[in-house]
Amino acid sequence: MQIDLSQKVAVVTGGGGILCSEMAKALAASGARVAILDLKEEAAKRVADEIRNSGGEAIGIAANVLDAASLAKAAETVRNRFGVCDILVNGAGGNHPRGTTSKEYLFPDDLKEKADGITTFFDLDPAGVGFVFNLNFLGTLLTCQAFCRDMAKKNGGVVINISSMNAFTPLTKIPAYSGAKAAISNFTQWLAVHFSKVGIRVNAIAPGFFLTEQNQTLLTNADGSLTPRGNTILSHTPQGRFGTPQDLTGALLFLCDESASFIDGVVLPVDGAFSAFSGV
Repeated sequence: MQIDLSQKVAVVTGGGGILCSEMAKALAASGARVAILDLKEEAAKRVADEIRNSGGEAIGIAANVLDAASLAKAAETVRNRFGVCDILVNGAGGNHPRGTTSKEYLFPDDLKEKADGITTFFDLDPAGVGFVFNLNFLGTLLTCQAFCRDMAKKNGGVVINISSMNAFTPLTKIPAYSGAKAAISNFTQWLAVHFSKVGIRVNAIAPGFFLTEQNQTLLTNADGSLTPRGNTILSHTPQGRFGTPQDLTGALLFLCDESASFIDGVVLPVDGAFSAFSGV
């Protein structure tokens, strides 16, 4: 899919990762000048180099989405190099082991004594849960504060948040991440209403299951075969495969295009029909 984003400025947080780097490249291929923000400056600059080597315009910037001062500095850099942001993709996020249980279910034996290496619901670390909520929800909110003021002043812009299948139906073992992504979906709707009078559309993409650096060891074995969890996921994905980074770009570009100007406050699944399948 190709749309015309010439003269548009796009900002992608988490842009050094597998999925968001592909989004950044798709925006650049459509003519946007793209600022890739990532906690790891080398990752951001690597993606920016790849875009420039393909004929696009891009810069890589180190930024911490949990640090308002870092985001303000990044926003100033973007303004000085490219101008005011037109498209903001809030891709930074992730999970944490301390917000994750070891088992899918709590059994009576789990209450008798704590087993080594097993984390039950009652063992979840509040700091780990808080980190997940902050990274996903607060990181999105702070980034919007840093970039959307200028968008509101010029009365136009697009915000794309990244939700998840977890927001529709929580997955086992990851209560913190599921709750945080549900918050993203709710915030997307709230912000769409709040920004409706200043010309900013706010939508979200909810990816299904994609192999990334964070989840590859959970879904695949060292020999490339699927883990039990990976098999369960594919058995509940009617298309029978994991998504590829390119599967997200059509939804991204569609939501950015002026032809979608009346689409606002929507959370769009990109999941191979996972969210539509009852399991029967």
